[in-house]
Amino acid sequence: MQKVCTHYRGGGSDAEQNKGIAALGYVGILFLVPLLAKKDSDFCQYHAKQGMVLFIFEIIVGIVSVVPVIGWVVSTVGWVFGVILFIMGLMNALGGKKVPLPVIGQYGEKINI
Repeated sequence: MQKVCTHYRGGGSDAEQNKGIAALGYVGILFLVPLLAKKDSDFCQYHAKQGMVLFIFEIIVGIVSVVPVIGWVVSTVGWVFGVILFIMGLMNALGGKKVPLPVIGQYGEKINI
């Protein structure tokens, strides 16, 4: 009989049990919920840190948006990119995967809290 792997990439039972709370990590300031409430869950911590980097990126885009003309263009592109990253992060968390977000995800992996 062949054994079937039920674990997701980098997830396992921790991922199965904590998908919902890990997904909160991508909803703005709510990255603090899994970061503080699930300190024992590597899966939640991973997605909370990715969400924190996304939140910081969104704040920077908001600051850039006050610059006339060039800031508006850059911030529009930044907001679209931010929404795409949000969707990707949410899908990864709900899918039980630990995959870094493109471009900014590497910074989340370096955070030690």
